[in-house]
Amino acid sequence: MSHTVNGIPASPGIVIGPTWTFSPPRADVEAYTVANPGVEQLRVRAAVAAAVEQLAALEERARATIGDEEAEIFAAHQMLIEDDDLLADIHNLIETRHVNAEAAVHEIIEATAESMLELDDDYFRARSADMRDIGRRVIYALMGVTADVGRLPPEPSIIIADDLTPSDTVQFDPANVLGLATVRGGPTSHTAILARSLGIPAVVSAPVELGSLANDTPAILDGLSGRVTFFPTTDEVEEAQAQRRDFLERLAGDHATRLEPALTRDGVHVEVVANIGNAEDARRAIDNGAEGVGLFRTEFLYLDRDTLPGENEQIAAYRAVAEIIGDRPLVVRTLDIGGDKAVPYLGFAAEANPFLGWRGIRLIDHHADVLLGQFRALLQASVGADLRIMVPMVASVEEAVQARGILNEAQVALHAEGRPQAERVQFGVMIEVPAAALMADKLAEVVDFFSIGTNDLTQYTLAVDRTNERVAALATPFHPAVLRLIAQTIEKAHAAGKWVGLCGEFAADPAAVPVLLGLELDEFSMAPSAIPTVKAAIRRLDRAECRAIAQDVLNLPTAAAVREYLAAHS
Repeated sequence: MSHTVNGIPASPGIVIGPTWTFSPPRADVEAYTVANPGVEQLRVRAAVAAAVEQLAALEERARATIGDEEAEIFAAHQMLIEDDDLLADIHNLIETRHVNAEAAVHEIIEATAESMLELDDDYFRARSADMRDIGRRVIYALMGVTADVGRLPPEPSIIIADDLTPSDTVQFDPANVLGLATVRGGPTSHTAILARSLGIPAVVSAPVELGSLANDTPAILDGLSGRVTFFPTTDEVEEAQAQRRDFLERLAGDHATRLEPALTRDGVHVEVVANIGNAEDARRAIDNGAEGVGLFRTEFLYLDRDTLPGENEQIAAYRAVAEIIGDRPLVVRTLDIGGDKAVPYLGFAAEANPFLGWRGIRLIDHHADVLLGQFRALLQASVGADLRIMVPMVASVEEAVQARGILNEAQVALHAEGRPQAERVQFGVMIEVPAAALMADKLAEVVDFFSIGTNDLTQYTLAVDRTNERVAALATPFHPAVLRLIAQTIEKAHAAGKWVGLCGEFAADPAAVPVLLGLELDEFSMAPSAIPTVKAAIRRLDRAECRAIAQDVLNLPTAAAVREYLAAHS
């Protein structure tokens, strides 16, 4: 008899196949007294070095096969595992209690993770899982257990797990992964992000009874609806096969027309561009039909190092992307460090609420030189390009004016030095904070464009940590409050003659396209892989009809009502 569980869709696609339940290798830790603490401390140092080497390899693999943003997960884990205070606590425990290395690592890691869970902050509670992940890796190294899953499962399967760490997910052989389903996690969890990047259908927060699920159980995983069906009937399999064929045919058709412009049925051209993190992403974007770049993340130059990148290093990295993009628009986000991407050499300290703390443009008061150096490098790297620079985490007109003043300073200095620089330059700000959306009319007076970051705008508007699986389902940009902020931003920008883009994951959701078109969004920016599908969705729509749809959903009371309305009108 078939049995269906309902989770949250995390990566689109429909797959049919056997299940394979993943559980990490067991490494039971026993505590015992040692005669020579020095030997145990040496073992810890060797295990940490081995773990760092493994994480560096995972970072390199992720950067080469998935992308820079995903690779940053492993760079952050390396920083956690080499924390001086953490290592000092482990060595001190070995010295004072003459306990073995495995027990000392386990006790300190568990105490640290538990203390994070007790904090009144969702971000640090979520990071407790990262702490346990790196602790597990060090203990594996101490006990000679292979930490990574390698080529498992042995045949193409739907992987079912309580949860998956980033290192678990990136180590699977994609050829043997039909789909992923986890009991925990949200649509912005590491599992979901990596699955979308790899093009693997995924469902998260699915209430699967792992203890009673045998390997090779026949199943259907629907990453479009969030359903997982075990022991499906013949009729259910046939229906899923038909839906899968339709889905794949649509994908093939979308891909075939990916290089054509996104013209609505009534002849309105909509700009569809890409979110990228490096030159390889830029090539992939152009191949997928991107008409430019709507978000070039620059953090990769600043992470996993001890000093700031020099001007020449920055110029080379930015120029590599600019040359690929050519005359197409290139929107670059300046350094967005803070929150979950801190770097020690800029003076970051632990904060109770890092996502509400010292991050993004807020670094400007203490590190204006960093922004000035980045502006200088971008201007020199983009000679002949259509350069558009934006700053993140803006909450006030003063911040925008101050940042624009630094850009002007860089332009004047380069001119005085006789250095070639970009002549076509626009300056914009990210709309991620509700205050910025509410002040859009005033901000529009001092900038050339807005780019709406719906991931953070949703998080801040609804007071929901999008990395916390317990509340992740609440973090939806379909909430009428978020939609109203988007509508107000676009309306105020257009009244001032300024254009608006959107670079959150919302732009890649086909269900959102009619609403955003109706609100008259100028630019949709997304992961390269999503571009063909969104361009095809735009071509099927009439903008005048979408205006009516947008006005209707703005008057609905709940996110569920918005989704139901859009499903009925699709």
